[in-house]
Amino acid sequence: MDINHLIKKVEIIAKEAGAFIRRERESFELEKVEQKGFNDLVSYVDKTAEEIIVEGLSGVFPEAGFITEEGTRKEQQKEYTWIVDPLDGTTNFVHGVPVFSVSIALADQKGIIAGVVYEVNLDECFTAVRGLGAKCNGKPIRVSPVDDFSRSLIATGFPYDHGGKLDKYLDLLKYLLKNTHGLRRLGSAAVDLCYVACGRVEGYMEYNLQPYDVAAGTIIVQEAGGKVTDFSGGNNFVFGAEIVATNGRIHEKFREEIQAAFSF
Repeated sequence: MDINHLIKKVEIIAKEAGAFIRRERESFELEKVEQKGFNDLVSYVDKTAEEIIVEGLSGVFPEAGFITEEGTRKEQQKEYTWIVDPLDGTTNFVHGVPVFSVSIALADQKGIIAGVVYEVNLDECFTAVRGLGAKCNGKPIRVSPVDDFSRSLIATGFPYDHGGKLDKYLDLLKYLLKNTHGLRRLGSAAVDLCYVACGRVEGYMEYNLQPYDVAAGTIIVQEAGGKVTDFSGGNNFVFGAEIVATNGRIHEKFREEIQAAFSF
């Protein structure tokens, strides 16, 4: 398998899905929204975009299995598996907030080997292949050189279900607001991770996530020189529902504050 050649094809597929999403946003109506859960929205746009992606990926690498958000293809993990979020940031899309993306990762038995995140509104395509670095629109990217936690800008997300952690999470946010350059909540985990990778923010954390939210972004961060772990410092950040991603230089300080807030 020529992974570089394959990823170029995945970029094209991601951009095709992104073009569809962009067109639909121009005439989208709130009445077309469905609710999978409280504040967990979905529409025909998510589902159709996923169908575009799944059909395209099946054509370029039919041997691979799928994990998809909207379930348009029966979940099946194989030697190689695509992990797909057709529209990461659906709530933003629905309300016309211009931060949403297409996220596609390829995993093997050892982990994520390649990722593509296409930010639809800025036409930015972030890519990475294991061992070969990360790029945005074909140009190499690197994480921020900031090594002082107090000078870092932090991104986070607001989970649909806090699982009893809301008060502790708010305590952490208070600490971060007082001790960093600030907090940003963009509304797309895939974009958050890419912004760590290209140095726009120094760190990102979130919990109660799904694999398709973060799979592609994690390898983009790692290949850009950053560090990704779960809250305990381990490697269960794709399927473990919690993630800390940083430029590496502030990682342990950030993770320690997360652990202190959640009282692990």
